[in-house]
Amino acid sequence: MSRFAADWLALREPHDRAARSGALAGRFAKALGPAPRLVDLGCGTGANLRWLGPRLAPGQRWLCLDRDRDLLARAEAALDGWRAEVGWRGEVRFEALDLAIGSDSLALDGVAVTASALLDLASAAWLDALAARLRRSPVLIALSFDGRLAWQPALAEDERVRARFLRHQRRDKGFGPALGPQ
Repeated sequence: MSRFAADWLALREPHDRAARSGALAGRFAKALGPAPRLVDLGCGTGANLRWLGPRLAPGQRWLCLDRDRDLLARAEAALDGWRAEVGWRGEVRFEALDLAIGSDSLALDGVAVTASALLDLASAAWLDALAARLRRSPVLIALSFDGRLAWQPALAEDERVRARFLRHQRRDKGFGPALGPQ
């Protein structure tokens, strides 16, 4: 899986927070019930946990997975300060795992699965295999690129930039040819 700079993830976190759906999070929370067990795929610096955790029932147990050990260390280091700031009390474990090659071994029965900004990085084959395993699980996967782009103000170069961006989105990010906006 591709590596992402922690600084880039920090820059996008407030924008991602603003783009998330509270209504979907509410539906997800209802599907979980009390004391939910969750797996966060590609957790990065923990932004998904920080946004979603306070919206779920108490007694949560999270397994946060990412290939990048540096991002996992940043997520773990930020956890205590964040807990104190918002008063959140859940159990969290961080583990390094390359989802492109190790997700088949994950025990996903009886857990809810969440991810953020992951689907457009994955291949169709990887996503199909994951979806087959999660048929009976609550799932909330947010912040996927659907191909819509708009610039303000519009410039003559926009279409050229859009074409290059879409080409980049479809490159292999470690899972095979990425779905990008598909």
